Amino acid sequence: MRDILDTLERWNSAGDAIALATVVSTWGSSPRKAGSKMAVRPDGTMVGSVSGGCVEGAVTETALQVIQGDPPRLLKFGVSDETAWEVGLACGGSIEVFVHKLDREIFEQAARLIHQESTVALLTCIEGAGDRSGSQLLLNSEGDPVAGDRDLLVGRVMDAVREALANGSSVRLNQEPGSDCQLFLDVIPAPSKLVMIGGVHISIALAEMARVLGYKTIIVDPRRSFASDERFPGVDLLIQSWPQDAYAQIALDNETAVAVLTHDPKIDDPAILGALDEPVFYLGVLGSRRTHAKRVERLKQAGCSQEQLVLLHAPIGLDIGARSPEEIALSIMAEITSARHGRIDP
Repeated sequence: MRDILDTLERWNSAGDAIALATVVSTWGSSPRKAGSKMAVRPDGTMVGSVSGGCVEGAVTETALQVIQGDPPRLLKFGVSDETAWEVGLACGGSIEVFVHKLDREIFEQAARLIHQESTVALLTCIEGAGDRSGSQLLLNSEGDPVAGDRDLLVGRVMDAVREALANGSSVRLNQEPGSDCQLFLDVIPAPSKLVMIGGVHISIALAEMARVLGYKTIIVDPRRSFASDERFPGVDLLIQSWPQDAYAQIALDNETAVAVLTHDPKIDDPAILGALDEPVFYLGVLGSRRTHAKRVERLKQAGCSQEQLVLLHAPIGLDIGARSPEEIALSIMAEITSARHGRIDP
């Protein structure tokens, strides 16, 4: 939801009726993962995506019907489904999409928590008896109910909620005995962070790419001429201080990537040492292999173990023959993406 939140808030503030479509299950090579969303207004304007373009037309038609008063609907598309072929889902996958009218109270509460950079979970009845379909319960990062239908928490659902929150993944739940609902648990995690050490030219392009991919962008550089608002007007946080001081202001967690880019050991080495003690999922360092070999010796003298040193991605970025700052930024962002999804080791 984070990717369409600003638009949803504008539409909601304008008083528009809104239908929300959510991917609740996928099979095969479906192009969008569970939790992907698309919103539709009464005039047919849409934002977001549930299939990368394959079934958006059919989903929009249903969304307009829901806005006009039809009950929520669970739509199923697959390669064996004639309708799916007609709308273009010929990629070998299948998806289920739940379409319902946006609950303003729950949305506004969820938006408040999302703006606080908190993980939230939304439990939704996607198939239920009577008028149960569409019932929702909003939970915070601890799994505590915030707003909505608490009766959805039956059986072992709370255990599933805690597990999904820990994993940061959305999932369709098995129906619990005695429940009159099939449930989808939509986990909206706190945004991943990219901390760039050094307000260098590469960082300008890297920050722009990271923001497009949904990262919170942070620039750290004690040199005010480098870490300036003029150079980085769009970053989320600009810290004009040494890395060891800046880290005290940043939660370096397992959703954090750190790119060390200044080429200055006085700045880079403390940044590396500080990040190696934290559970960041990526730590990349700019420099040639020769430069990195000298850096490794300094870090060993500072007390780094071999187990820590192998965690460094150096030279930083995937080897795509990058030369310009923009191409180097692309190679770095590609490596960060690969590391985030467990596709690459240091």
